[in-house]
Amino acid sequence: MAPFRRGKSHPRGGFQSRRGKPVTGRNNRNGFRSGNTGASAIPSTPFQASRVDEAINNSENSGAKSESEDSYEEAEETFSPEESSDSDSGPEEKPYSLLLRTLKPKAIPLGEPKRKRRKIEPVEVPTSLYAEHTEAIGNLDEIQTDDEEAASEEDSADESGEDGNAASKPSQTVGKFENLLLVELDYFTRHFADHDEPETVKKIQAVTEKLWVAENNRLGVSWSVMRRYPKISQGSELNGHDNKSRPLGFKFKPKFEKAARELLSHPNEPLKQLSTSVLSYQDALFSARSLENAEEVRRLAGVHALNHVFRTRDRVLKNSTRLSKIDHDEELEFRDQGFTRPKVLMLMPTRSSCVKMVDAIIALCEPEQQENKKRFQETYARGDDKFSPDKAEDFKDLFGGNDDDMFRLGLKFTRKAVKIFSSFYSSDIILASPLGLRTALSGDKNKKQDYDFLSSIEVVIVDQSEALLMQNWEHVEYIFAHLNLQPKEAHGCDFSRVRSWYLDGHARYFRQTVLLSAFNFPSLNRLYTQNMLNVDGKVKISAICNGAMIDIGVPIKQTFSRFEFADPASEPDDRFNYFTSAVLPSLVKTSSQALGGPQGTLLFVPLYADFVRMRNYLASSSSTQHVSFGSISEYTSVKEVARARSHFLTGRHSILLYTERAHHFRRYRLKGVKRVILYGLPENPLFYREIVGDFLGSSIAQAAVESHRASVRCLFSKLDLLKLERIVGSERYLSLLSEKGDMFDFT
Repeated sequence: MAPFRRGKSHPRGGFQSRRGKPVTGRNNRNGFRSGNTGASAIPSTPFQASRVDEAINNSENSGAKSESEDSYEEAEETFSPEESSDSDSGPEEKPYSLLLRTLKPKAIPLGEPKRKRRKIEPVEVPTSLYAEHTEAIGNLDEIQTDDEEAASEEDSADESGEDGNAASKPSQTVGKFENLLLVELDYFTRHFADHDEPETVKKIQAVTEKLWVAENNRLGVSWSVMRRYPKISQGSELNGHDNKSRPLGFKFKPKFEKAARELLSHPNEPLKQLSTSVLSYQDALFSARSLENAEEVRRLAGVHALNHVFRTRDRVLKNSTRLSKIDHDEELEFRDQGFTRPKVLMLMPTRSSCVKMVDAIIALCEPEQQENKKRFQETYARGDDKFSPDKAEDFKDLFGGNDDDMFRLGLKFTRKAVKIFSSFYSSDIILASPLGLRTALSGDKNKKQDYDFLSSIEVVIVDQSEALLMQNWEHVEYIFAHLNLQPKEAHGCDFSRVRSWYLDGHARYFRQTVLLSAFNFPSLNRLYTQNMLNVDGKVKISAICNGAMIDIGVPIKQTFSRFEFADPASEPDDRFNYFTSAVLPSLVKTSSQALGGPQGTLLFVPLYADFVRMRNYLASSSSTQHVSFGSISEYTSVKEVARARSHFLTGRHSILLYTERAHHFRRYRLKGVKRVILYGLPENPLFYREIVGDFLGSSIAQAAVESHRASVRCLFSKLDLLKLERIVGSERYLSLLSEKGDMFDFT
């Protein structure tokens, strides 16, 4: 199909043929009528108009420009031949061009006119040929680097590797070696090429049917790496790279070259593995994010997002320039963009984390101008950093600065500037909290539901997933359910430039998803299984746990009680029945004031629903009528929290109910704890150390209780596999799940 081009006398968003005449013909698959020279703007469902005029009610969720329109308007500002790695040099015949011409069986004389350009499919090179000629390709790559400035206009355009959708005449290619360089060695070009080959169809079918080939490896004694590829792929053969100082398969913009190479050769092996997978456009779940590697992880996310945005922009602008220079009788087609402009989505918990990510991005791209920077500093960077000395470092890192979890922000990049607070439809990167983006997607009474700006997202990065779990994980699942859907409106899209896998509804199979978390949990695993469908495969990097129970620092008896359940749906009821029948009677006996038993029992209940159920039972059951208790949840007011803590310390309340989210958001240092009962294991292993080691440890240090009288009892089932592994260790948790008996003691 010929490209869509806008005539000089037609309004924006309208279409006309290259010669300015109306076009007729049969309807194509995009819903437009096409002819030999162009296409008419007659969209079919689901697109009702070629361009939609919308009232801008929200600066963060409005705008209706396509990538191509925005690129045309900013071509002079954003496209610089000197800056782009695809830039064309002058038409002067250089020595390198003469050398390339001598490699061709039929060289074209200098005076003859050039042949008509046409679209050709990339040549698939067998793996054996790749292995045989790796050294030759490396030498060719060095020649290209050394003679880049001396290349002619056509040579530089073909050798750059940025334009994977179009190729010039055969006399201007290097042959098999160059095709191999473009298709196999450049991950960006290979991943986002216009995939129509049968192998890609088979990969999509394998992913749909959940047919994966597994590769499990160990990194020393502390890390495990699990790789999954569609069953048709060859794993490392298709995604491998050598150990040279300049790894094969990676191409970066000059601004990000140094930072990217440092990450690829990072001394920390897990971070190096993560960088390799992310920069090669594989899905990744990294469950070892920590305070120590947080800065490097943000740097990796910034490098990858910026390199993707800038290379995508260069390709679009370069192809637009080529289209503007073609003759009237030439046919040239480029499939290089999606339905809308936004390409990268980043989800994070608070505004302070957004500030850190934006600062990392700006430090990498070094723009000459930063629009709305003052407004950004005032609304995002300011906050209260006053914490008591007993607060944990991870708590200070998460809640330091502005801890508001309701925000959404767009970043738009041009050649010399970055605009903060750009509207969604004109943004390149969208940064948001799950709550903020969910609010924008759902709409309200005065605004209709709109999620078309997520239709062309190609990279999703979810940072600090463990913090998002404590907010509301349902928002994250809602956002993923609305990614890469067919848009309801055209939004000025030039459908002649849209990649075929967008039109076919296969965008989710080419979207890259990166999940970053301090630990793994079932909801994150479900996202990994159901929503990470990348045809290039996915990787899971996990730490081998020693166990939080061995780091509590005090000699305390720790008992783990396993209970059985009929099916996963009945597990909460079975847990409650086990607690009320096997644990609560002895608790009531020792905690009853009438019996003069010991006080100071902390009952840790992770989920709020179980907390409400337990609170109501203790308040209404006849068996607990002599038990006094207090409760602290994430919804308890400050005044009530102070009263409950005071009564628990003085012994007026013998039992204190405490939720995991209350500890996450407040990180209280409870005093008077002499015994701990965990109704369920905490998701965060740090909480186990703090509740058991700090709360009980401080009571032992103050001689409030003797160490042999202090105790911990934990309830667990087979559904708590991941939690149990983090607490008892990777070497012990399987025995607790499979051995006979239901009581396991550790001292």
